[in-house]
Amino acid sequence: MSYGGFRRNDNFGPKPVETGKEYDVKITEISRKGDGIARIQGFVIFVKEGKVGQNAKIRVVQVGNRFATAEIVNGESTTTPEQTNTSET
Repeated sequence: MSYGGFRRNDNFGPKPVETGKEYDVKITEISRKGDGIARIQGFVIFVKEGKVGQNAKIRVVQVGNRFATAEIVNGESTTTPEQTNTSET
């Protein structure tokens, strides 16, 4: 028997995402490192180069115990500066 160790059970059960699969998500937050944050069934996914408000198709690159990392496959931003910057004279 072992006492006083910092080891714990890191198996948090089945994850709602799998490495290599694609998902449609909405990016709701930005991480401290500047990546977008999306969630699937509450599971956090860090999306490289994601922007808040962006709806994107992502591909999961890596799945960890508490979060996954992904890259954008196809995305369209709902708030693009190009669309709002029209001035006619």
